[in-house]
Amino acid sequence: MQDFFTGLQFLTRIRIVEQTDWSLERFGSSVKYFTLIGAIIGLILAGLNYILSQFLPQHVLAAVIVMSEIIITGGLHCDGFMDTADGIFSGRSRERMLEIMKDSRVGANGVVAFGLLLLLKYSVIFDMTPTMLTTALVIMPIVGRLTMVISITSFPYARPDGMGKAFAEYAGRNALFVAAITALVIIIPLGLQAMISAGVAIMFGLAAARYFAKVLGGLTGDTYGAVTELTELITLLVFVI
Repeated sequence: MQDFFTGLQFLTRIRIVEQTDWSLERFGSSVKYFTLIGAIIGLILAGLNYILSQFLPQHVLAAVIVMSEIIITGGLHCDGFMDTADGIFSGRSRERMLEIMKDSRVGANGVVAFGLLLLLKYSVIFDMTPTMLTTALVIMPIVGRLTMVISITSFPYARPDGMGKAFAEYAGRNALFVAAITALVIIIPLGLQAMISAGVAIMFGLAAARYFAKVLGGLTGDTYGAVTELTELITLLVFVI
């Protein structure tokens, strides 16, 4: 349970226990629970959608859902997405890209990319019926974090050190198996539309991860966040299509 709480309290702002062990090994061991944590996020968002759809206009509901996910996760993946956009679109050398991504400041590329991401997420959510959206919101964080687990366990790490390296080094061989089984158990009962959306989104997310790895010589903690955000967006988009 300690590994689960480590992952939950790192990936979200949900605080249940007092965390005293933040060791690298503990971070790595928590990776196998990432899709379960995604399911918790999805259920919270779906619950908000179910309750708020009774009295909020659809355009306001869409904005609240987008904001709620950012609040729940503390903007963790948003930060990684912006840093990745700043580095990848800088047109610099690999080493300089990694330096830019490590900079705590956000550049124009990151701001513009994140603005477009929010606009697309809002637009897709706005175009869904409340019933369709409930299912989509359940699977979206699960698929995003499953793609993150695949990225962690299947691609080399680009830096000699860093928080993301702990996930890559200590995740263990069974992390992907546990994460994938958890995702399948939840998604398959939700129907064909959910399975198709998940499958297409995972393929797109892995294509993005492969591209980042090719440009940077591996992945980083920032690119894990970027892959998660892109996978979530495609999950929603395919669900609508």
